[in-house]
Amino acid sequence: MAPLKKVVSAKATPVSPSAKLAAKPKNYKPLEKVRVDAILDKLHKAYPKVVCALHHDSAWQLVVATILSAQCTDVRVNLVTPALFRRYPTPQSLAKADPAEVEDMIRTTGFFRNKTKSILGAAKKVSEDFGGKIPDTMDELLKLPGVARKTANVVLGSWFRKNEGVVVDTHVYRLSHRLDMAEGTNPGTVEQELMKIVPRNHWTAFSHELIHHGRQICIARKPRCADCTLETLCHAADKTWSTVWQHKPLSRVEKELA
Repeated sequence: MAPLKKVVSAKATPVSPSAKLAAKPKNYKPLEKVRVDAILDKLHKAYPKVVCALHHDSAWQLVVATILSAQCTDVRVNLVTPALFRRYPTPQSLAKADPAEVEDMIRTTGFFRNKTKSILGAAKKVSEDFGGKIPDTMDELLKLPGVARKTANVVLGSWFRKNEGVVVDTHVYRLSHRLDMAEGTNPGTVEQELMKIVPRNHWTAFSHELIHHGRQICIARKPRCADCTLETLCHAADKTWSTVWQHKPLSRVEKELA
């Protein structure tokens, strides 16, 4: 890791609110409203029109794509789903599909047997219990095979425009710890922590913004701190470049994610 850089100004210059926060490590309150608001504002300005990276034209397609995205990149899922959706355009058609054929079509997404079981089960449930339409409530979505809270949040937020929770994927989980916005050791706990400090009308956008930031800038192995819009607000111990004078030690969770 490159040495941390301490920046000393030769003369007095106006200091931004975010820089003031970074320069006061002794009084550091990570969940202070002014700091959280600054993080949200900077993320929104950096990714003003960010949307779900999974390609889809319907709620059903988004359900399938999100199930397939488990332990797989969105890029890979987007390569697989066009052919899958052409072959099986509706839940009813997929419910009758040959599992072996579906397995072959989604093989490159990994865990293809379990994923095939999930999407076929979801297709059957939607067809038989919901008239072929994707339900728009958390309780009903969670009844679909293969759909846990993360997938339900993706569908509700990105398709139905309902903020029922915060999507906590690997990027949101990692960055929320890195930015001291959460301390939980599992996605469910982290989601509850984030829901307390992020305004509800921003839950969906916040997830998309943090996911894109984790992919483009705050990369797990070698974060691009010099290019980071949140650099002055971040006290992570393993920064590759820094204008912040004091850094916190890595937590157990952060060590495991490193």
